[in-house]
Amino acid sequence: MSEETNNAAAAPAPAPSNQGGDRRGPGQGNRRGQGGQGGGQGRPPRRDNRNEAPASEFNDKVVHVNRCSKVVKGGRRFNFAALVVAGDGKGRVGVGYGKAKEVPDAIRKGTDRAHRALASFNLRNNTIPHEVIGRADGGVVMLRPAAPGTGLIAGGGVRAVLEVVGLKDVLSKSMGSNNPQAIVKATLDGLSQLRTLEQIKILRS
Repeated sequence: MSEETNNAAAAPAPAPSNQGGDRRGPGQGNRRGQGGQGGGQGRPPRRDNRNEAPASEFNDKVVHVNRCSKVVKGGRRFNFAALVVAGDGKGRVGVGYGKAKEVPDAIRKGTDRAHRALASFNLRNNTIPHEVIGRADGGVVMLRPAAPGTGLIAGGGVRAVLEVVGLKDVLSKSMGSNNPQAIVKATLDGLSQLRTLEQIKILRS
């Protein structure tokens, strides 16, 4: 009786079953495939070419989007108008106004018209040669040269025009109407009055 008890105690304990534990089995602990930590025959890199588009040489900015509604028998119909300025950052800028039943179409029309209406202006490095006051409709905009590092002290349509034309140090103040079209046109009128030193000497001679 004692010998049977000693033999039972000396027998090795049975190996624990895998029920309720890790069911992946041998060799299935790492699901990343051969190569260890994500290397070797893993997933190929993702190609993010869905939004690739040809780069444009112009910098476009949407100044204002206006919504107009028309009441008809079935409800209201909406039309959108977008005011867009475009420039190359080297002294050229244009303004376009597009109308459509959808906002993207209106912006596209305004951008195309701005590209066709580009005009060149006289600049001096990152600022303007002298102080000017532009007027258009009810808009009155004053532009004044500033020291390097000042930045663009402007807002709204004035800032959009100055950024796309390539200016970085300008002081400005709007003293007239708040209408976006009037402000943009007044800014362009002020830029058209700029003259370089050589041009002024020729005019005075």
